[in-house]
Amino acid sequence: MRRQVEYTWRLAELMAARGLHNTTDLIPLLAERGITLSRPQVYRLVNQQPERVNLMVIAAICDIFECGPQDLLTVTAADARAKKTGTGSPQCRRARPHSPPPPSTHHRRRPLNDPKG
Repeated sequence: MRRQVEYTWRLAELMAARGLHNTTDLIPLLAERGITLSRPQVYRLVNQQPERVNLMVIAAICDIFECGPQDLLTVTAADARAKKTGTGSPQCRRARPHSPPPPSTHHRRRPLNDPKG
């Protein structure tokens, strides 16, 4: 069974809890630990959910806030639902040949000996 894994990035919450309300407050604290990031990079790191973060950056953040990685992000995982195929099984079935539709009843055939036709 597949698992759906999601996470919540909590750096902004950690900063607020420590009284740091501007993203630029983080720049010198990171620099003290050998991490040099631009203002836009720090802004994105704080206010957006990053897809990739360097482990040294995570280590520096954990040192700044005296926390562990589990405090920096919250992970949730749940079983992913299987897609229903409508056939009752996850495998594809071969298409069956269809029988021709029944003859239409909304118009009648004229007899062969009809002089109109």
